[in-house]
Formats: sequence, C-alpha cells, structure tokens
Amino acid sequence: MRAVRVLLTGPTGFVGRAVLDRLRQERALGRDLEVRALARTVPEGPREPGVEWVRADLSDPDSVAGAASGTDVLVHLACRVDGSAEECERTNVGGTRAIVGEARHAGVRRIVQLSTAAVYGPGPHRGIPVDGVAPAPVSAASRTRLAAEGIALDAGAVVLRPGLVLGVGDRWVVPALGELLRRVPARWDGGRGRLSVVAVEDLARLVAALVTAPEPAGPGVFHASHPVPVRNGDLMTRLAELDVLPATGADWPWDRCLERLRQQPGRISERQFALLARDHWYDSEEIWRLARCAPGPGPLYRLAAAAPWYRRQLQPQPN
Repeated sequence: MRAVRVLLTGPTGFVGRAVLDRLRQERALGRDLEVRALARTVPEGPREPGVEWVRADLSDPDSVAGAASGTDVLVHLACRVDGSAEECERTNVGGTRAIVGEARHAGVRRIVQLSTAAVYGPGPHRGIPVDGVAPAPVSAASRTRLAAEGIALDAGAVVLRPGLVLGVGDRWVVPALGELLRRVPARWDGGRGRLSVVAVEDLARLVAALVTAPEPAGPGVFHASHPVPVRNGDLMTRLAELDVLPATGADWPWDRCLERLRQQPGRISERQFALLARDHWYDSEEIWRLARCAPGPGPLYRLAAAAPWYRRQLQPQPN
C-alpha cells in the first residue's frame, strides 16, 4: 500500500493552515499521507518529511499545470474573499476550473472543496437543509464561490459550506463582533439569534476525515458547521469571559440596534451585522455522520485555546 497523496490548495490561509496541521498530525499518528501544498509564497527553510511545497497562483492557470500529477485527493481550499469582481472571478472560478481540470486529467477520484454558507445571501435562515432556500449571494466573492461549486460538483466533489469559522487565524468574525459592539454597545435583539458556527480545528478534522475515509462521502454539497447552532448572546458572553471582548450592555430591540448602527459609521455593513446577530443556521448533521467524524464539543468550548491569539490581534495598535 502506497501513501495517500493529497494536493492541497490554500495551505497558508486561515482554514488551509489548520487542515495542513491536521494532516501533519495524521501522519505523525501513523497515517501514510503525503501532501503537495500549492501556495503563492512557499516557506523558506528545511523541508519537512511528507510535505512538498509548490509555488502556484490560482489566478494564473498556467502556474498549476501538472500540479496534480501523481496525487490521489484534491483538497481545494484556496479562494479570494475580497477584491474586485474580476479578481474574484479570475481566482475563484478560473482557478477552480484550472485546478479541477488538472485533477481530472491526472485521474484524481476524490475532491473536497471549501465553499461558504454565505452563498445563501441574506436571511434569516432557520435550520434549512442544503439548498432549502435558493442560493442568492450578494457579494462578488460569494457569487464566484457558488459558481466554483458547480465546477467541482461536475467532477464529483464533496463541497463544504461552513457558516462562521472561529479560531486562530480568524480575522473577520470576532474582529467584526468587536467593531459592532463598539458601535452598538448592547445585547443585540436579546442575543437570541442562532448561528451556524464551527471551530477551525474541527473543520480541519472533518476535511482530514473526508481525505482518509475508505470510501468517498459524496458527491454533493454539505453544510459543514457544528450541528448545534450557537446563540449570539452565548457567543458574546463567552468572548467576554475570555477577556477577548467587553461584556455586552442591556438588551436592545433590533430596530434600536439598527438605528444606532446607522448613526455610527464603520467597516461592517448592516447586512453583515444581521448575519452575525440574527438567525443564520443550517442543518449540518449529515456530513459528520458520513465522514464518521465526531463534531467535537463545539465552538464555544474551543474558544479558550484561541483566546490568547484573539486578544493579541484585537489590542489597540500604537500610532
């Protein structure tokens, strides 16, 4: 039996770094894995056994030529989450078409692709199954990631749509909550909003389980958050307990929250505020069962390990 050879895109990103670390752990535990990590910038220094770094840029399809040769599994995590519509199209659609095409040409039979529950667009969403509402993405990043799903699905991929992802490397969710709390210093709509959330280390465990499972779980689209949704108020309370964010104030009704938000300009939009404060949760049980991967104790429990990193990131920067 030869090693399972994994082609991994996005290994230096938020989720990609966690997945690469998990695959390293699997290898250390005796799993026969080899990883070819594709990145625009490859790390310097000595190479570790079982990980081959290759310089490639998904916005340049020619740079991925031959990247899948000799591999068994494609784990496609790289994507563009900001930038212009043209940049998102070039990386998320063109890059996916290129890397999936390389995988198919090389005979790769298992593909795992990371997408996002943001493809559903504005909520509220309450416990919906996959495509329980028609996707209606509102940003260039989400529109192009939805288009990329179709390319991967045509190749027989398992496509994962997580909701909010928390943990070391998160530069959007908790920083956005911090900004919003400064602008709207209250318990938003009583903290009742339920959210689909997953800790990045648990999402990485799920991806690794899909890579190493004896039989593929798909093809198809699956929600990939922890199966139990988290109330916004509970998330904010836990972040305050860990000294990541200040404690929330009194309960404010939603209309008052929106009024205050509009009076206090900032980076986070009203739509994004609703995404973080009101019901956006998705039925996420199936993929954990198919992958035979326990979802773990939940993202609120996992926050303790990430709290020191969050505190460093959120501390005021000197002028």
